[in-house]
Amino acid sequence: MPTTASQEIFNEAIHHLNNGQAPRAIEICQSALVRNSNDVNMVALLGACYLQTNDISAAEQQLNKAIDLAPTFAKPHEDLGLLLVNDDRYEEAIPLLQKAVHLDSQLDVAFFNLGKALAAVGRGKEADQAYEAAFNLSPERKAMAMAAKAQKEGRLEDAEKGYREVLKSNPDNVDALRMLAQLASAAAHYDDAERFLKRAVAKAPDFLLALLDLGEIYKNQNRYHEAVDTFKKAIAIAPNRPKAYLQLASTLAPASDPKEAIAIYQRCLEIAPGHPGALLSMAHQLKTAGRLDEGIKAYEDCIQSRPDNGETYWSLANLKTYKFNDTQIAEMESRSAQQDIPASSRINFLFALGKAFDDRKDYQKAWHYYQLGNNEQRAEINYDPVHTEVTNDKVIATFTADLIAKYAGLGNSDKAPIFIVGLPRSGSTLLEQIIASHSQVEGTSELPYLTRVSTSLSKNRVDGVNYPEAVLELKERHLKQLGQDYLDAAEIHRVEKTPYFIDKMPNNFPHLGFLHCILPNAKIIDARRNPMDACVGNLRQLYAKGQNFAYDQTDIGEYYLQYQRLMDHWHEVMPGKILTCQYEETVADLEGQVKRILEYLELPWEDSCVNFHDNDRAVRTPSSEQVRQPIYTRSIGKWRRYESELEELKEVLEDVLPRYEKYLSAT
Repeated sequence: MPTTASQEIFNEAIHHLNNGQAPRAIEICQSALVRNSNDVNMVALLGACYLQTNDISAAEQQLNKAIDLAPTFAKPHEDLGLLLVNDDRYEEAIPLLQKAVHLDSQLDVAFFNLGKALAAVGRGKEADQAYEAAFNLSPERKAMAMAAKAQKEGRLEDAEKGYREVLKSNPDNVDALRMLAQLASAAAHYDDAERFLKRAVAKAPDFLLALLDLGEIYKNQNRYHEAVDTFKKAIAIAPNRPKAYLQLASTLAPASDPKEAIAIYQRCLEIAPGHPGALLSMAHQLKTAGRLDEGIKAYEDCIQSRPDNGETYWSLANLKTYKFNDTQIAEMESRSAQQDIPASSRINFLFALGKAFDDRKDYQKAWHYYQLGNNEQRAEINYDPVHTEVTNDKVIATFTADLIAKYAGLGNSDKAPIFIVGLPRSGSTLLEQIIASHSQVEGTSELPYLTRVSTSLSKNRVDGVNYPEAVLELKERHLKQLGQDYLDAAEIHRVEKTPYFIDKMPNNFPHLGFLHCILPNAKIIDARRNPMDACVGNLRQLYAKGQNFAYDQTDIGEYYLQYQRLMDHWHEVMPGKILTCQYEETVADLEGQVKRILEYLELPWEDSCVNFHDNDRAVRTPSSEQVRQPIYTRSIGKWRRYESELEELKEVLEDVLPRYEKYLSAT
């Protein structure tokens, strides 16, 4: 007759499970079940082990078997109820959790999850009763709930105080640590958030949500190596959950070749077919990799899955080569007019409609939608042009000709970086594609590290001296180390290991003095375009993030003036250091300009730079499909299509327009 496992074996499995060693606990349970497949204690424990490792299918199978073997055993009812709540299967969870608390009225966790399930299906009064029972059984849980309520209501100081009170009585409460990390992260106190999450993961190595949050902290700081490692740990813990795959792929996308990210998104879709987030993100990467037909198919599949998501329509419009049909335009107009649509989705629809009517040469209607989109987006973001001007005043006052001369040649001597700067929509992607078509150069897209290295000078300062003034205190060793800090951060993007690489972050132009001090041998190219085309190009573009100056004619005009002002300063204090490439001259005389660029970069001539459109490299910017075509001049003078609407912009740019007179006319 089969016998149950000994208490010693059962306790050993429990010990491993409680110490983050679920795979070993699973082995012990499985071994015991070979001797007696109906040992209900081991069946239930095996289900709990699978639940901890997020093997949902296996956990559900074992827990159902345990319930079938012992209908009055409360624990498998509780565990299966938890599984179903986590899987958003609330109606199925409710009777199981009700049975669990009926069988054992001391199960505070079961009462709490019952409250969550009841609340999710709209049974609020019953949910309150379940929560109250949970709180009566566990004052700590009540304290956590009160802190979470304060957090949800925006009373962040009360929330923080509540979580810290919980930790005073129970330093091992990993949920309180995670919640404190969320508060710290929301305030951009990433060091504190990282510390809380590391404590939580140290205490509970299989705490999936904490690992995902920690990976997100790393990703937000562009610490891609650490983010990738963390998300891979999360996948090892939860191989059947899509979120960890989504996070890993979204980290790999900007950090390396998009092929790896695409493979991860495909794995996510195998687990969760039709997942709209995975479909949309994979479509972005297929576009980046130049697999346009596959990308369009993924975008269209995403529309089928989430027709109310305006971002998908704008993503199609942002291909620049995609044309919407009448049915799609009618759908976008209908959805953008709905009152209950989220603002972000409406804005995406509006910009997509602007592009649709621009393609049809109905410029009056196109501008109508662009203007609506800009007005709504401007209301959603924060941009202070006065702050921009004051910051640039400090930069100009700090990086004088005397300082540049004082620091000349003291920084890191590495010649590998090539920086392309300028106003967005001014031809920087075209220049990157041309230069990256050279066998000795790799294009790494827009890297955030120069800004990050510069702002590191403001870290941990209590005396109020920040960047840029903090540069005045630097010694030779500091300059060399700061240059190395940039190179180390950029290394993950240098997949091809060529002698040179391109950093195409347009917004680096305010930092060129700092750049020259820490990397004196780096090359700098200024992608310049006439102010009207450059500014109107921004007013017709919806950015995924950043570029908050781009949604108002006065804002973008004044930003161009600041760009012009800074570039004039850099040419004055660093004569001969920067090569200006005028977009209109590049498209008019490609071969002559390529020769000029390669001479400045001290690179030998290669025909591939003229035939840049044959390069199948990944391109991550809105111009990705445009730079896969031979050179063309049809983008010059596009601003004149909307000239009657641009009096505000022309007034702001009045003083600088004469400098670009010969470039302002359409070809």
